[in-house]
This record gives sequence, C-alpha cells and structure tokens, in this order.
Amino acid sequence: MKDWDAAYIAGIIDGEGTITLTRMHRNEHRRPCITIASTDKELLLFVQTLSGGIIADKRNYKPKIHKNSFKLNIKKKESVLIVLQAISKYLRVDKKMK
Repeated sequence: MKDWDAAYIAGIIDGEGTITLTRMHRNEHRRPCITIASTDKELLLFVQTLSGGIIADKRNYKPKIHKNSFKLNIKKKESVLIVLQAISKYLRVDKKMK
C-alpha cells in the first residue's frame, strides 16, 4: 500500500470507521476488526481492493428518509494488522475513555 493510499484510508477510518476487538464465537479470543460505513459503495470497493474484507448492505429502517448505506468489514487478522501497520502514523483521532 502506498503512503497516500494509507493516509486516505486513515482519514476514512477516522471519519467513518471503527477499530475494535471482537470475537466471532463465545469461546474465541478477541481479534482486531476494522469497519467502515458509507453511502458511497464505490469508496468501499476502493478500500476493499487495498485491504480486503467484505462489503454488506446495512439495514435501512427509513428508506424514504435515509439513503441506502453499506459497510466494509475487515476481520481477517492478518489483513487488519497489515492495514493498521500501514495507516497508524496517519490516524488523527485520539479517543480516550473517561
């Protein structure tokens, strides 16, 4: 991944994404996960080409009011770690628990 791609993805994650620890099954250890939500599917397709993951439709409870939206989930541990290593120096949000 090139530096400008990493910086761009970091900006997208800062604005529209989350980095969490999650588990798929009750008896598993937690693993890192990156999720990005957007109404622009082409944006998610671009990020997917660089990082992998799966794009899914998000449920729209008010279709007359809200646009359809999508989410990109990157759950494969190796992929998440590669992305995080590439973008970590560009992340701007520093959220602290109070």
